[in-house]
Amino acid sequence: MSDLANAIRRQAEEYYSEVVSIRRHIHTHPELSKQEKNTMDFIAGKLTEYGIPFKDNVGGFGIVGIIGGSDPQAACIALRADMDALPVNETNEVAYKSVNPGVMHACGHDVHIASLLGTAKILNGMKEQFRGTIKLFFQPSEETYPGGAIQMIEAGAMENPKPDFVLGQHVFPFLKTGEVGFKPGMFMASTDEFFITVKGKGGHAAMPQTTVDPILIASHIVVALQQIVSRNANPLLSTVVTVGRFIGEGRTNVIPDTVRLEGTVRTFDEPWRSQVHDTICRIASGTAEAMGGSCEIIINRGYPYVFNNEDLTHKLISLAGEYLGENNVKSMEQKMGAEDFAYFAQHSPACLYGLGIADPAIGTGPNLHTSGFNVDESSIKTGMGLMAWLAVRLLNSEVAK
Repeated sequence: MSDLANAIRRQAEEYYSEVVSIRRHIHTHPELSKQEKNTMDFIAGKLTEYGIPFKDNVGGFGIVGIIGGSDPQAACIALRADMDALPVNETNEVAYKSVNPGVMHACGHDVHIASLLGTAKILNGMKEQFRGTIKLFFQPSEETYPGGAIQMIEAGAMENPKPDFVLGQHVFPFLKTGEVGFKPGMFMASTDEFFITVKGKGGHAAMPQTTVDPILIASHIVVALQQIVSRNANPLLSTVVTVGRFIGEGRTNVIPDTVRLEGTVRTFDEPWRSQVHDTICRIASGTAEAMGGSCEIIINRGYPYVFNNEDLTHKLISLAGEYLGENNVKSMEQKMGAEDFAYFAQHSPACLYGLGIADPAIGTGPNLHTSGFNVDESSIKTGMGLMAWLAVRLLNSEVAK
């Protein structure tokens, strides 16, 4: 292995305990989307301690740090970590359990932050070994529309200088610690939310003939929406239409006036994505009217699909193999989950890759977005070391063109 890789490995080992402490602090004090003020201040304190210049309050509570190499104008690469937690009540009994009831880092963003801070410390100590500039994106509000990525972009994060590449990593519990995963091309789906208010005429449950039952209408709508995937979608095009919430505020003897349905749409094709929206409106409205009711429909257009630049991703696969060993670099399939990292990928060649967090001796633990989600913390060593390696090698190869 090269002297550079060995040097990065040594530093990742040296900083490991500190970075684990950072992760545990952030995990203990999670903040929801658009509320990450204390998280931002904590990150700012660490960057100040490391002597890394930064700008805070970027697109909300975002931070952009700058590490200049031997020739800052030669090229630029951006490294991104998201910051927000989820409205989940943690059930893990650990010393660093969330102290904020109903709020938890159940998607690994605490690991992302800690890993990027570790990467930043490594890179800041080896500025003479790369040419160009490294931008650090600590991004808020990934979990809530419209997302912090687009807000940071609108605030100028992708300018002065514009990154030649953007890299991000996301924890994945089905990958073992020490492994990483890549998927060139389409990786994660677009995501939209729909809200349907079904209006009928409520009344006594014992006299249904005097009502227009929105519970029944909404039930037919839920069933009818399933034909979008089964009979309207191209079988070769991954599509999800899911109703995740059905709210009918009646009682055992009361038929309500309205019912609210909430759900999500996921796919990988923009024209089809718009067609799904139209089809939802047509099915919901037609079903409600045919049964004597009506409905109001709101569809919030969310994140586009994540596209990993194919040339960049293949290069990263090769570089990751050099650092971790080829056996630890895995191929990943498309995921129907979504990520607002997609917006960065619309402005520069980008790649979001997976970081393994499963203890090899135990195997996969609880999944993302669950109350028992946790990570094998030794994965942080892999995360911060690999990202530093990829950044330096990419910059130097870009300058050498």
